[in-house]
Amino acid sequence: MMRIRDIVAPSHPALAGHFPGDPVVPGVLLLARIARAAAQIAEAPLETIAAAKFHAPLRPGESFVIDLERQADATVTFRVLRGETMIATGKFRFGDRNAD
Repeated sequence: MMRIRDIVAPSHPALAGHFPGDPVVPGVLLLARIARAAAQIAEAPLETIAAAKFHAPLRPGESFVIDLERQADATVTFRVLRGETMIATGKFRFGDRNAD
């Protein structure tokens, strides 16, 4: 299992317009950060997002953790937590690390 602590700065360019007066970290930004970390433990290229579910919003400036676990079936499962609050869960599938 791998655990990563992270934060999305309120000044991040992806936050502009998402949403004025009530900013929320875009799911695609969160998934990109999770995928980068998952690729480190999978040691293979990302093939697909097998599953992703968002449970609660993440606000700019809020600290969160990403828990990742490599599975035997070429997947990496993840969960994102802000304190005790579940933000997101899911699974990435990775390809053959020896493929050309």
